[in-house]
Amino acid sequence: MKRIPGLSKLAFITLGVLAVLIGALTLFGNNLRKLFGASAESLAGRSEPSAYGGVATGQLQRKSLKSFGANKDDEGDSYAAPPPASAPRPAAKQTQATRLAEPVTTGNTHVAERPNPFTLTSEDRFSTFAVDVDTASYALFRRYITGGSLPPPESVRVEEWVNYFTYRYPKPEEGDFRVDLEGAPSPFTRGRHLVRVGVQGRTLAKSQRKPTHLVFLVDTSGSMSEPDKLPLAQKAMKLMVDGLNESDTVALVTYAGSVRDVLPPTPASDRSTLFDAIDALTAGGGTAMGSGLELAYKHAVKKASSRTVSRVVVLTDGDTNLGKNLTAESMLESIQGYVKEGVTLSTIGLGMGNYRDDLMEKLANKGNGNCFYIDTEREARRVFQERLAGTLEVIAQDVKVQVEFDPAAVRGYRLLGYENRAIADKDFRNDKVDAGEIGAGHTVTALYEVELTGEGQSVATVRVRAKKPGGAEAAEQRFSLERGQLRGSLREASSDLRFATAVAGTADILRGAPQAGDWSLATAESLAEDAVDGMSDRAEFLGLLRLAREHRTPALARE
Repeated sequence: MKRIPGLSKLAFITLGVLAVLIGALTLFGNNLRKLFGASAESLAGRSEPSAYGGVATGQLQRKSLKSFGANKDDEGDSYAAPPPASAPRPAAKQTQATRLAEPVTTGNTHVAERPNPFTLTSEDRFSTFAVDVDTASYALFRRYITGGSLPPPESVRVEEWVNYFTYRYPKPEEGDFRVDLEGAPSPFTRGRHLVRVGVQGRTLAKSQRKPTHLVFLVDTSGSMSEPDKLPLAQKAMKLMVDGLNESDTVALVTYAGSVRDVLPPTPASDRSTLFDAIDALTAGGGTAMGSGLELAYKHAVKKASSRTVSRVVVLTDGDTNLGKNLTAESMLESIQGYVKEGVTLSTIGLGMGNYRDDLMEKLANKGNGNCFYIDTEREARRVFQERLAGTLEVIAQDVKVQVEFDPAAVRGYRLLGYENRAIADKDFRNDKVDAGEIGAGHTVTALYEVELTGEGQSVATVRVRAKKPGGAEAAEQRFSLERGQLRGSLREASSDLRFATAVAGTADILRGAPQAGDWSLATAESLAEDAVDGMSDRAEFLGLLRLAREHRTPALARE
């Protein structure tokens, strides 16, 4: 650096130092800004995020309204929870429609729903959601555990675990369903209670079912050749046909590298023709799921009416390139018009590997249907024979539940699960907003963790709003939960509440919900042990829970 005449030695040195600093800032500016930016955030008091992000576990947070019908501007403050590092981070606020429109990642790397935050009733006393009777998440958990590993946290949906099981709720004396309410002290969090909202749908005898038209859409691509895929799908279809009435009809469409009409609508009574067509299916080729879905819906809509159940049943391992509809967005959008015509959908997942659990669930939600995962012939029998009426026939449509907590009695609350079924409170009575469906004989269970104030007698008011299938206007029912209905201890509560609590607690722990950070699988196991009541599905859960504890202990030791 050339010295300027008349400049002091000290000034000359200072100019030199400044030149070096300017060069450093130019060369390393981005890294320095990141460094000092991070420090500024720390000084501003922004806490380090937990595994789910956001503020420290246990703090009360404002509820996020991720709604089927909400506009973005109407949503509350989102729970700022980033997904696992392996998954792309979504936008801070999304409506349900936005999430359904997003391209879906392959495998089980899709973004997990953020667990519902604990909400102050002084800020928002309403909790509104669409019912959900899907069970795929639980069956997938069973497949992972029996295979020697824990399920990916993003595949755990609490409501699908809880609703997998049968509960002994009172049957409706009139109308399509009845609501049963119960509460007791929480076994997980001292000072809090668990409140159960149980909805029981009316049952239908086989002779009471409407005529049914089924369109089986079967994935016959090369990935379906494994024993737990196409062969299991063939057994499942036969079980379903065996449970149909003589007036029912079945059509068969397949998709692989191309789409094929295998069988036109055929009477269910013609078992030999149907079984021969099913047995003749073989696997090979690509996976044009979008094209197959479009053709299946075109067949189904021809017989859709208020007097006939018309349902598409997709059986696939979910490994798809989507075919003609090259994005999940376009495939999901193509369903909408058929749904308006009354066609419903069941998605049946099979096998592992690149199984698209996320896509199967979104298809079922968008298609006014249900999502199952079949891992054994026993599960196929359960879905397609024991619960066939509920699988096929919808008795109540666009069913919404709204729980209004009394701020005088309840300081705060948290709904366990139903994150992707949330509805904006203002849309509860908006009958144009899509919601969930209840099949014949189905039960729907939701659990809330609540903190009582010790005052007030009215704990909550539960409102259920639903339409008749094909109807345009909904009817509403109202039920009250009074303090006197809360049990003094969990031991005094029904075994149904204790068992549902064990299942929900296990799911919340395994998905890593922040509020379940101090919860214990040992406590869940103890609850389940005392609530099996001789039911085989509950006994199986207890065994799976013990395996989960074994798998989880080494993982915890490494942390």
